[in-house]
Amino acid sequence: MTLRLHDTLTRSLVEVEPLEAGHLRLYTCGPTVWNRVHIGNFRTFIFEDVLRRWLDHHFEKVTHVMNLTDVDDRILRNAKEHGVSLEEETAQWIAAFFEDRDTLGLRPAHHYPRATEYIGPMVELIERLQDAGAAYDSDGSVYFRISAFPGYGRLSGFSASSLVAGASGRVDADSYDKEDARDFALWKAVGPDDIGWDTKLGRGHPGWHIECSAMSMTLLGESLDIHCGGVDNIFPHHENEIAQSEAATRQPFVRVWCHSEHLRILGEKMAKSLNNFMTVPEVMAGGARPSAVRYMLAASTHYRKPLNYSDEPLAAATEAVDRLAAFRDRVNELRAADGGGADEDVLTAIRHARNGFDEAMDDDLNLPEAMGAVFASLRDINRALDANAVSAEAQRALRALLDEVDDVLGVFPLVDRERGGDLSEEERGLLGARQEARNAKDWAQADSIREQLARRGIAVEDTAEGQRWRRA
Repeated sequence: MTLRLHDTLTRSLVEVEPLEAGHLRLYTCGPTVWNRVHIGNFRTFIFEDVLRRWLDHHFEKVTHVMNLTDVDDRILRNAKEHGVSLEEETAQWIAAFFEDRDTLGLRPAHHYPRATEYIGPMVELIERLQDAGAAYDSDGSVYFRISAFPGYGRLSGFSASSLVAGASGRVDADSYDKEDARDFALWKAVGPDDIGWDTKLGRGHPGWHIECSAMSMTLLGESLDIHCGGVDNIFPHHENEIAQSEAATRQPFVRVWCHSEHLRILGEKMAKSLNNFMTVPEVMAGGARPSAVRYMLAASTHYRKPLNYSDEPLAAATEAVDRLAAFRDRVNELRAADGGGADEDVLTAIRHARNGFDEAMDDDLNLPEAMGAVFASLRDINRALDANAVSAEAQRALRALLDEVDDVLGVFPLVDRERGGDLSEEERGLLGARQEARNAKDWAQADSIREQLARRGIAVEDTAEGQRWRRA
């Protein structure tokens, strides 16, 4: 099957075909490390993680780059106020981001470039723009000349002629002289006592937009396959990336642009500027489980639709994760039989689950629909298991299905960590024996085994879908 994604630039579904056969190059805009990232940001990061996992499924090689923006006016201001270097100022927030990334089970990117490490490539790119007549100097700063790029506005739909500096936050309202109020800063001049770099452009620091262009092109080439971010990155950041990159190279910058919608709370975008945000530790302190938060952000709503954060979707996500974990427990505790009577029904349901999952994922990464296909098949499989036994082959097929689904969904490692680790073989044997006792209506034996498990710190609950266990 062919993966198709919604391309923001063409506003259509397009087939994903790497520029280099078998090698997909992915760039995702990472955090600006001036503070702790909130879970609204992680909605985008988890969408990008699901995409990365599905690309890994499709292509022989995927190179994923996520930048860390460690040069930013807020960071510079904070570092100066605290009397520390940029590295010292950002270290705690970079560490916090990686901690939250691991809490929610994101697959690490192959490269995490920091803007401070790529000043040289940024300067070189700015010089190329100067040579092309697309950039100019003004009082030591360098600006991109929007009028030099006729295609400006294609991504966002804003025409260059309609833009006014600072209007609705659309254009950088830099406090520097410009030829045109629409132009944006590539290099900002600073004084001798300010944080900056001495370069051929003079002493200063890069503008935000040039950072991503220089880092992505250095690590992935002047044209890359997929570039992602939140919808708030479309303008001005990604629009400016396109303009400066293509003005310098005279070739398409990105083949497919993908953007995720906002996480909302009480109907408003979750954002630090609105003071309505929550960090990952704060959400966990409120009683949410990492596995449920991940499921909610990844699979409760399509990535291109807004998601409202509230108790209701979090509770639904918790229930979905529990159903998956309970089914996995049941599969692991099955006692396989030769010539299992349930095999035909089980294997048919597995095919339906796999086909439905793959088709939905290839249709613009529709994970909610993909999980709907999985849960529909799990209901059929549970009914088949209630009625008859399965062979070892069918049991292996069930485990393989769960592994394939969770390789994209990514909740089982979090569930195991929440439970305090997976079960030992002996503990699995006890759970299996207890299930056999219940099937035989030997309630005394089932209660005795429950007590043995409790002494090992394992609490067992009986549900309509079978036994459910957790570390007490």
